[in-house]
Amino acid sequence: MSAHPESPVSPEATPVRRLGVYDTWWTVGSAAVAACLGLTACAWISAHLHVDATLHTAALFVHLASLVLGFGAVLAADYHALLWMTGRCSLSDALVGTHRLHVPIWAGLAGLVASGALLQPDLDSPVTRVKLALVLALTLNGLQAGLLTRRLAGRTGRPLTGRPLTGRLVAWGAATALVSQLCWWGAVVIGFRNSQR
Repeated sequence: MSAHPESPVSPEATPVRRLGVYDTWWTVGSAAVAACLGLTACAWISAHLHVDATLHTAALFVHLASLVLGFGAVLAADYHALLWMTGRCSLSDALVGTHRLHVPIWAGLAGLVASGALLQPDLDSPVTRVKLALVLALTLNGLQAGLLTRRLAGRTGRPLTGRPLTGRLVAWGAATALVSQLCWWGAVVIGFRNSQR
């Protein structure tokens, strides 16, 4: 019999990892439902809220600042992907750089939606409805992009020498970037067009 019996492992010794938004398609789907409800609430608020000139001006400033923050971060993230595709950085470096941009991207998008509700958009206009659809598509695309990033990060832990990423993952990444750019640019063009009226 041992003079020093092994002490039982305490529950604190093995931390339990909480389920994150980008862990499974189920968690991404749940976040997508919450995002749809949030966007619907903002559209309802914009139709029922009276905004005076001062608040409208402040909301416009926040809207433009959020556009700079969110879209600028998206362009920087896509630049990291371009650096990886041209062999100027590793996949791991590109993913780290992109991961650091998630907060400004989501903060910019949230600021655009919240301030947009105070800009009294014409919800009866087909062009405005297209813009809302683009914002929804952008949000859903961003959520699934988080899952893609998680899958790519899992690949960086394995030896990639002589074992390139699958065509499926590369196509998924390219489609995600394309949808992101189309939605951002489309929303910007429509917003500019509406501001000229």
